[in-house]
Amino acid sequence: MARCYPKDPEFTEKTAAEQKVFDALSQALPDDALLFHSVQLRNQRAEHEIDLLVLWPHVGIAVIEVKGGRLTVEDGTWYQSDTKGKHRIQSPMAQVQSAAHALKSVLFPLMGTQITSRLADVVCFPYTDWPNHYSSVGVPRELIIDRSQMDNIVPLLRRAIEEQGGGLAGLSPEFAKRMVKHLTGDTGPLGEAEELRSLTEVSSNEDVQDTLTARQAVLLSSTRSLQRVRFIGGAGSGKTWMALEKTRQLAKEGLRVGLFCYNKGLGHYLKSQVDLWRQNKPAHTGEFHEYARSLGVPDGSGQEYFDITMPQLLSAVGPSLPPSQKLDAVIVDEAQDFAPGWWEALLSCTKDPFNGQVYAFMDNRQDVYQRWSGENIGDGGPLIPIHVDDNLRNTRSIARTFKEIIGDNVKLRGGEGLPVRFVQCSTEDAVDVASDCVDLLIEEGWANNQIALLTTNRRHPIHQDHYDDGTIDTEYWPAFHAREAEFYGHVLGFKGLERSVVILCVNGFKDLDRATEQLYVGFSRARSLLVVVGDRQLVNEASGTNARISLQGATNWAATEEVIN
Repeated sequence: MARCYPKDPEFTEKTAAEQKVFDALSQALPDDALLFHSVQLRNQRAEHEIDLLVLWPHVGIAVIEVKGGRLTVEDGTWYQSDTKGKHRIQSPMAQVQSAAHALKSVLFPLMGTQITSRLADVVCFPYTDWPNHYSSVGVPRELIIDRSQMDNIVPLLRRAIEEQGGGLAGLSPEFAKRMVKHLTGDTGPLGEAEELRSLTEVSSNEDVQDTLTARQAVLLSSTRSLQRVRFIGGAGSGKTWMALEKTRQLAKEGLRVGLFCYNKGLGHYLKSQVDLWRQNKPAHTGEFHEYARSLGVPDGSGQEYFDITMPQLLSAVGPSLPPSQKLDAVIVDEAQDFAPGWWEALLSCTKDPFNGQVYAFMDNRQDVYQRWSGENIGDGGPLIPIHVDDNLRNTRSIARTFKEIIGDNVKLRGGEGLPVRFVQCSTEDAVDVASDCVDLLIEEGWANNQIALLTTNRRHPIHQDHYDDGTIDTEYWPAFHAREAEFYGHVLGFKGLERSVVILCVNGFKDLDRATEQLYVGFSRARSLLVVVGDRQLVNEASGTNARISLQGATNWAATEEVIN
């Protein structure tokens, strides 16, 4: 017998047909199946109702529209005959398809994961015999269950899901379990722990963060007459969004624009965003070294080659480029990562190295590579400093952990959010404990693709495997931007990126002198929930003078005995 929601539905004379189908399904479906009656959906202004919804683990999902009375189709118009006579109705298949689309649309922002399981739109006529050889481009016979088939409804429903349902695979039991909370609208018991607050609120808060970030367009507009600018902002101020928007604006004006960064992960992200633009794309998007190779600079190896030799070779190539290949404008995200020689090499590839358009988006407090040398770049005019003060992308509870670093001028506007969590363990055990935390968060209801686990020293084994098998570019970063699963990375490779939940695994530091900057980067990558795992004494030591990174407001997380032991 299926598990039913609600347990004892209330039916009326008007819903007698729904009761007949509900009773047949509830008795015949397997014990692990979930059966819902009258699921109300609101997709923006549109309202929908799913008469019956079946979540069938390992099989898929069925959205069912039930029509009582006698149904006919005449000249393409649907009619229903009942105690009130014969009257025209909307196509049941159109109704169920619309409800299924609404279900996917509404659940995605709540769960953070698209429904990719097989899903069939089924219509059921418990009082009408439908022609066995009926054919229609809009209503396949396999998706109609009529009066004569009611005794065989469950096998027919399974066949409809498996043969007619769109989707990639069967429904995982874990995903079905997570759907129940949102479909039933359960609030949970009164006095529920703060960390288990509805994830709907988290989704809403992140929407507000996105809206606030988009307002930074006003700052870009007010500085449009400035040719050479460095936008200086702390973590969470929307600098990457601004860099992309500035690129789009200049490319739309017909300029040849280069959008650059240093980190591979950020380069993949910038490309994924630019790929969504239909036109007016930049001449180059991605890593500085990628650009050098694209212009014929030979590849090499070793840090000295990439930091010194390669930029020198690009500086020699730049002046001889034909005018059609030279850049009108250079835009660099996470500009503090760029060394002076890199700037000189880029400017050599522009039409006007001394006065051309240059826009640097930077946070000199994230200078973990210690390359930034000062206000000027090359021999041209200085970059005018414009401060981007407000923190928009983190909740206030997260931003307060690094407030001492970003300064008193910064206003925290991201909403209060969930408390930061701290899990005490030895440095040696940090990776294993942090990995356990991923499973615990998924059990709480977080989507796996909302979670990133970042290490501060050695890579997580899953991350290391991608390096060892050479799939960093072909599988690792593409999977991150496709939001397919939880992500395992390193703090230094995650600059400029973010996830709803970040588990910061403090598994040591290669250079304690740069530990504060690494913590700052790691703490600021989470939009809604930050979990710090490690030894508190090491975290405090790495927090710098005057505890510039603070866990003072964090709650000690002891979700299970396995995590803390």
